[in-house]
Amino acid sequence: MSGARTSPRAVELAPELPERIAGDLLDAEERRGPLKRLHHFLHANPTAVPFIVLLLAIALFSSLVGRRFFHPFNLSLVLQQVTIIGMVGIAQTLVILTAGIDLSVGAIMVLASVVMGRLAVLGGLPIEAAFAIGLAVGAACGAVNGVLVSWLKLPPFIVTLGTWSIFGALLLWYSQSQTIRAQDVQAAAPFLQYMGTAIRLGGARLTYGSLLMLGMAAGTWYVLTRTAFGRHIYATGDDPDAARLAGIEINRTLIAVYTLAGLICGIAGWTLIGRIGAVSALSGGNTNLDSITAVVIGGTSLFGGRGSIVGSLIGALIVGVFRNGLALAGADALWQEFAIGLLIICAVGIDQWIRKVSA
Repeated sequence: MSGARTSPRAVELAPELPERIAGDLLDAEERRGPLKRLHHFLHANPTAVPFIVLLLAIALFSSLVGRRFFHPFNLSLVLQQVTIIGMVGIAQTLVILTAGIDLSVGAIMVLASVVMGRLAVLGGLPIEAAFAIGLAVGAACGAVNGVLVSWLKLPPFIVTLGTWSIFGALLLWYSQSQTIRAQDVQAAAPFLQYMGTAIRLGGARLTYGSLLMLGMAAGTWYVLTRTAFGRHIYATGDDPDAARLAGIEINRTLIAVYTLAGLICGIAGWTLIGRIGAVSALSGGNTNLDSITAVVIGGTSLFGGRGSIVGSLIGALIVGVFRNGLALAGADALWQEFAIGLLIICAVGIDQWIRKVSA
């Protein structure tokens, strides 16, 4: 059987074919340039989208509400309203960066606050000891989550869903569903209310709790971006197998992350007492879901390995701005929740799009 004949013209053009193909590919790449550049920008700057959304929300509500929205007191009120969500959001960000999730953060926070309050106010324990034990309880609860996730290889969602119920039951048992009044806390352990102390700057009213939240965010940002432990967290969430081959102790990292998250929740419990004045087992019921909302809207990927503390704070501020702006505009509370739900869906959709394009 004779082979196919090659035309002289084809032989003549053969050396030019690779150059033509390369040129065509280059032209195609240039045509896709804007979309590619947008993708790389969003992938490299996960806080860009939530920051733009925050600016648009501020512009929207300032036009709807007017100067009332930009009053210093109202802006400081938004910051106060998101203080607890922001703190717990920091803890949630650490966990989600490892491709996990913690549904028990709210229960840990309230349990730590109740332990501090009952030991100091009803138990007569020195405030330093009660405060330290409360923080230790938060860290211990987080360590339990970390051990179950890392050593037993259980899904974080299932583990923390279970410990959410366990910690909640322990909370109700220990507190006996009783609330310690603000007057009693003030008389026996005023230190527990310290984070609710406000300072006035012009027309603004800032609490020490809000300043503590910003300080914790700055410290956590430094750990994530400037230390080996922070790189281990990102690597664990991005590709645990590759991280393990690189010599990273995955189990140790996960336990440390969940323990640190529990400790942060303990600090948030102290701030919660300052926020409401009293010690109540019924406070902070939706904090776990609100923290996830802030983190997701803030651009942290639920698949792990991508996100930032700054984005989570911006996400918390977006939630606060929408709720505050809609309230000032006279909208019903159900529309506030509708708007937040819509933001969550849009944030997850954008995250999926970025991951799909990068793939």
